[in-house]
Amino acid sequence: MKLRVRETPLRVPGFRFAGVACGIKPSPRLDLALIYSERPATVAAVFTRNRVKAAPVVIAARHVRKGRARAVLINSGNANACTGTAGMRAAIAGCRAVGEALGVSPYDVIPCSTGKIGVLLAEKALVCGARQGAQELAAGGLWRAARAMMTTDAFPKVAVRRVRVGRRQVTIAGLAKGAGMIAPDLATLLVCVVTDATVAGPALDRFLRAAVATSFNAITVDGDTSTNDTVLLLAGGAAGNRTVTARSPDHLRLTRAVTEVLGEIARLVVLDGEGSTRVVEIVVRGARSSADARRVARAMGDSMLCKAAFHGGDPNWGRFVMAAGNAGVPIDQTRVDVTIGGVAVARRGRPLPGALGRARRRMRAREVTIALDLHLGRGEGRILAADLSVAYVRFNAEYTT
Repeated sequence: MKLRVRETPLRVPGFRFAGVACGIKPSPRLDLALIYSERPATVAAVFTRNRVKAAPVVIAARHVRKGRARAVLINSGNANACTGTAGMRAAIAGCRAVGEALGVSPYDVIPCSTGKIGVLLAEKALVCGARQGAQELAAGGLWRAARAMMTTDAFPKVAVRRVRVGRRQVTIAGLAKGAGMIAPDLATLLVCVVTDATVAGPALDRFLRAAVATSFNAITVDGDTSTNDTVLLLAGGAAGNRTVTARSPDHLRLTRAVTEVLGEIARLVVLDGEGSTRVVEIVVRGARSSADARRVARAMGDSMLCKAAFHGGDPNWGRFVMAAGNAGVPIDQTRVDVTIGGVAVARRGRPLPGALGRARRRMRAREVTIALDLHLGRGEGRILAADLSVAYVRFNAEYTT
C-alpha cells in the first residue's frame, strides 16, 4: 500500500540535518544522511542482539559508551555487514571524515549503515558523502535526511511531539528507516530520535529502553532481526530546561513523549512492510504473565500460516490458536476465546455459529485486531504484525538481482 506522507516543515533547535547522494546506491538517489548536534549531546542507544553484527554497530557501540555525541552518520544502500576489517576501516574513515569537516572528535560520531549484507562498502564514496553532508547541513533538512536513510522503504518515517518541561517547550523528533527484516530483540531498524531537552545520561537511557519495549519490541514483519539494528536518542540541550533526571517530575512526561514518537514510527514500519497489505494488532489477555502473553502474540505474528491468513482476510481462528500453542507457554485450549475485528468467533475453544461471515468482512480492512483471551491469569501483551504477500516473496527473492 502506498502511503502519502506530508512533509511539513520540522526543526529541532540545536540540530542540523543533511541528505546527499554520494554514489553508494547504484542510481543517483539520496544515500547518506548526517545529523549534527551544535553542542555536545547526551546519547543513549540500543543495538541488535543478532550475533552477526555489522561494522558500524561495533564502532557505534564503542562510541556511545562515553554517553556524549555530536553527529550521526548514516549510509543506505550498503549494510557494511560481513565485510571484515575493510568494513571496519570504512566505518572509522566515515567518522574521521565527519570529525574533520565539523571540527569534532571522530569518537563523537556514531556510524550507521543499512542495505545489502556481505557487500564491501565503498570507503571513498562514504568519505566524500560525509564531507558533502557536512557542507549541506541545515536546520530544516530533517526530511531530506529521512529520505536518504531509505532502502526498500516506500516512504520516509518521521514522528514528532512537543511537550512542556518546566517552563520550556521541548521538541522530540524521530526519523527512521525500516520495512523488512523486522523482528527485534532490544532494537530494530535504524532510528535516530533527537530532542532539544537537557537530560541526564541515566534518565535518557531509561527513556529509550522503556519506549523501545512497547514500540519496536512489539512489532514483526518477517521474523528476522537485522545485523544493523540501531536505535539512538540524542538530547542536545538547546531548550535550556533544568536537567531532567530519573527523579525529576518531568521524567514521566518525557518518557511518554519518547514512547509516543517511537510507537508512531513502529506503526509506520509495519504499514510499510515489504509488500504488506494489512496490519494486524494481536492482543493476548488472560495469560499467566505478561511475558507469556507477549510470547503468544509474537508466535502468532511470526507464524507463516497466520500471516497468509492475514493476507487473504481469512478468519481462520484455528490457525491463530495453533500458533498460540507453539509459543511454549501454558495454554488450555478449552478456555481460549478468540475475537476478530470485535467479532467473537470462538468461546472456550469452540466455534460460534454464524460468526465467520462477519469476521471475514472485518478482516478485509487495512488494519484489524485479533484478540485471544486465555483465561489463565492477568497477563496481557500485544504486537503489530504484517501479512505475508506474494509481493513480499517476489521482492525478497530478487533482492540482490
